[in-house]
Amino acid sequence: MKYLAFKHKIEQFPVFSSGLISSLVEDTNTLKVQLANWKKKGLITQPRKGLYVLGKEFRKIEPSLFYLANQMYIPSYVSLESALRFYGLIPEFVAQITSVTARNTSKFQNEFGDFSYQHLKPECFSGFTALKDENNLNILIASPEKAVVDFLYFNLSRFNSVEHDIFEESYRFQNCSKLSKGKMKLFAKSFHSMKLSFICDLFIKEVVK
Repeated sequence: MKYLAFKHKIEQFPVFSSGLISSLVEDTNTLKVQLANWKKKGLITQPRKGLYVLGKEFRKIEPSLFYLANQMYIPSYVSLESALRFYGLIPEFVAQITSVTARNTSKFQNEFGDFSYQHLKPECFSGFTALKDENNLNILIASPEKAVVDFLYFNLSRFNSVEHDIFEESYRFQNCSKLSKGKMKLFAKSFHSMKLSFICDLFIKEVVK
């Protein structure tokens, strides 16, 4: 298959998998060789094994980083620092795209950026919603409350019950008055961690108020 013919078939997909490509052609072995050659020439790029994006100058849709994060490791949803920044709950720019997953913890680095995934038990893999990105594509992202609870859970070892100002001084949480205290407590309870529930209650008292 010529590249332009391939591009015409695939350009409606901002990200495409090996499985999708195989469904479009009959000779998959030849296509594998072509994909390798196209990658060397920059006609396509490979964010991770088995996943492809058209080369920058050939893309009809530029995938958002959050959309890419979802597609690179399924199932996952954006959370932690990336979601906190998205909702304006922390002021700092976050270079790495942070997500949580029901699969093993993992990291990917490619031309789009750095992507990290923290493992959560299946019973805690909840509290996310689907939003539309700039391309009107669905992205899965933690709710504001779940993003906070996920962050507290993965940073439990850093929290000391005596340091009541740690949330605003060290982590610079802001704009938290609209967070639902009830939702936060329910999410924290699903982790079955007494320390997390305690730290969550402390966060509510000191930051949400």
